[in-house]
Amino acid sequence: MPNYLKRGRADEARVKDDQQVRKIVETILADIESRGDAAVRELSVRFDGWERSDYRLADAEIRDCMGQLTTRNLDDIAFAQAQVRNFAERQREALVDLEVETLPGVVLGHKNIPMNAVGCYVPGGKYPLLASAHMSVVTAKVAGVERIVTCAPPFEGRPAAAIVAAQHLAGANEIYCLGGVQAVGAMALGTETIAAVDMLVGPGNAFVAEAKRQLFGRVGIDLFAGPTETLVIADETVDGEICATDLLGQAEHGVNSPAVLLTTSENLARDTLAEIDRLLVILPTAAVAAKAWADYGEVIVCESEAEMAQVANDLASEHVQVMTRDPDYFLKHMTNYGALFLGSRTNVAFGDKVIGTNHTLPTKKSARYTGGLWVGKFLKTCTYQRILTDAAAAQIGEYCSRLCILEGFVGHAEQANVRVRRYGGRNVAYACAPE
Repeated sequence: MPNYLKRGRADEARVKDDQQVRKIVETILADIESRGDAAVRELSVRFDGWERSDYRLADAEIRDCMGQLTTRNLDDIAFAQAQVRNFAERQREALVDLEVETLPGVVLGHKNIPMNAVGCYVPGGKYPLLASAHMSVVTAKVAGVERIVTCAPPFEGRPAAAIVAAQHLAGANEIYCLGGVQAVGAMALGTETIAAVDMLVGPGNAFVAEAKRQLFGRVGIDLFAGPTETLVIADETVDGEICATDLLGQAEHGVNSPAVLLTTSENLARDTLAEIDRLLVILPTAAVAAKAWADYGEVIVCESEAEMAQVANDLASEHVQVMTRDPDYFLKHMTNYGALFLGSRTNVAFGDKVIGTNHTLPTKKSARYTGGLWVGKFLKTCTYQRILTDAAAAQIGEYCSRLCILEGFVGHAEQANVRVRRYGGRNVAYACAPE
């Protein structure tokens, strides 16, 4: 039986928070749909203190942002994007078009077709998260998306130079300095100056995640990527300092970012709790991390690796850092997670920023039914069929006709019967004719 040394806020309180967010977002989206650019401008002023006549950045502004970065900055961005691109290209190569003759004269196939237009949201109001540009724009480019729109909020009263540079270097076609619900709403619904996209991707805060949820159906979305979640699975092969560092390193994302330690060692659990107290005194982002840890941090002691795997699958966390004597045990036995980080040599920050796997990952237990953003999310696998011979048309038609009548679809049956009569030379009665 798992033993909780520390619990976060009750589920009931979290549900109440979600309900408040839902109402606010619903009102904002309705306003954007009704008033377009005027609503977007008012919302940008209200939430970001940012007003422009046109939120799309001009070429000169993009060049200015590029010029604010050092050569080392640009080289580092290029290195990270190369890692993301390399892995995305390998993923794309694994997705092949298919055509097969399933019966004599019957050809079935599918094509992997890129989306026409995608909107990429890059969070940046609190921290300029340029890595999200790599993850969305580079991956969309590899998939073959023709029009890639990006939105990121202003940072300290102006476009975030590093984000703009990352968006540009990644290959974005349109770059907007616009944040929050107003950004994803404008991209999805369209305004007088922003043409609507077919799909929204990218992480964001609870309001952005809720906006994507409400917009799903009007447009596609990658997944529900809300506040960052991290789960550290550890045993006595590591110490409290590294566990505390990995927990707080993700808790600094936001005050509602869950961080959970799952361990078979009570000594390690208590050592980690002590190290968290020590680090929160010196961590520059302690104001955020401490609130997240107080409200959403948990420490769970289990009796075995099997029990840890069971609890971890129930949690279905976005990031799972495994630091045990046998990390591959969890690779084999875990089924619900956004991404695994196996062994103490790697960590979530590597995945967030540079190693090449995508950091846009499922949260709030949606890892039970989806993985993270990858090149396949930007592709539609669309099927087609072709019949090459009269005999095949007649054969399939006879089966189809009988199955349609079982369902009561007389018109469907007649679609089959007319092929049997024309291509099979059989005088099949009309399905709607009386016997």
